[in-house]
Amino acid sequence: MFFVVKEKTQSSQSIFTKATIRFLQKIMFNIPPNTMRTSIMFTFSFCLFAYFALVATAKEKKSIAHDKKSCCSTESFASLTSDKTFVNAHLDPLPLNFSATTGTWVTLKTSDGTDTKIFEVKSNKPTNNIIIMVHEFWGLNEYIQREAEQLQQSLPNVTVIAVDLYDGKVATDRETAGKYMSAVKKERCEAIIHAAIAHVGTNARIGTIGWCFGGGWSMQAALLAGKQASACVLYYGIPETDIAKLKTLHADVLGVFGKKDKWINPEVVAKFEKDMKQAGKKLTAKSYDADHAFANPSNPKFDKAATEDARKITLDFFKGRLK
Repeated sequence: MFFVVKEKTQSSQSIFTKATIRFLQKIMFNIPPNTMRTSIMFTFSFCLFAYFALVATAKEKKSIAHDKKSCCSTESFASLTSDKTFVNAHLDPLPLNFSATTGTWVTLKTSDGTDTKIFEVKSNKPTNNIIIMVHEFWGLNEYIQREAEQLQQSLPNVTVIAVDLYDGKVATDRETAGKYMSAVKKERCEAIIHAAIAHVGTNARIGTIGWCFGGGWSMQAALLAGKQASACVLYYGIPETDIAKLKTLHADVLGVFGKKDKWINPEVVAKFEKDMKQAGKKLTAKSYDADHAFANPSNPKFDKAATEDARKITLDFFKGRLK
C-alpha cells in the first residue's frame, strides 16, 4: 500500500557517464607526443565529453531526487522531519483558547489491542454521512477540534470524526512535532482508521479530509474505507502514487495545494493528476499562490483569502457527495 523509494541502480545517464569516462581514459593514453594539433583536438574533446558527462550526471541526480519527492507515501513524508528546512517551515502555532461545545471524546478498541480516542461531532439527526478528519503536523490539537465542530456546523447532515494518529500527543513547537511525526507507524495508523470505520458501521458513506501529514492519511483512509468511501479531500498532502492502488479507490478526490510549496510542489501535483487519469479516477486539483500549510489558522503565515476560497470549494465538494 505504501510506496518505498528505490534508488536507481543503473540508468541510461549512468551508462553514458561510464562510457564517457572509458573513452576519455582511452584517448588520454593514446595522444601522440609533441603534436600541437592533437593536443588541441584532445583538449576540445576532453572539454566536450566532460561537459556531457556532467550534464548526464546532473540529470541522473535530478531524476532520482524527483522520484523521491514525487513518488512519496505517508512514510516518506514523515521522513521529511529529518529535513531541517521542512521542520523550520512550520512556524510554532499561535495559541488558541478553545472549549469544545458539540464535540466529545470517544474511546475505541483497535485491532492491535491499544485503545484510541476520537473527537466526534455528531449530527443532530440520524445520518449515515461521515467525515473522517486527520490532523496535521501538530497533532489533534484545539485547532483541529474547532475545525471539526465548524465543519459539522457547515454540513448539518454529517457527523465528523477526528482521529488521533499521534495517540494523545500534541506538539506546541516544531521540533517536538517533528519527533512525533517521524515516530508514526503505518500499521498503528491503519488500525486507528479501521477502528473509526468500524465505529460508524457498514452503512456509512465516508468522506475524508486532512492537512499536511493528515492530507496524505486522508487519501489512505479513503482507500481503507473501500466501497464506503464517497469523497476524499487532501490539503497539501502526499498523494498515493501506486496506480494499482488508485484503481481501487471508490471516492472522488479534491486536492488543495500551494504553488509555493517546496515539498508538495506543482511537479508532484502534475504527477498526481497524471496518475489519477491513468487509474481512471476523478481528481479536482485546486492550487493557490500560497505556501505549504497556508490554510492553518495557527500558522503566522495563514492565507485567509485562499483558505476561505478553498473552504467553499471543500464544502461544495462534500455536499455533492454526502447527501
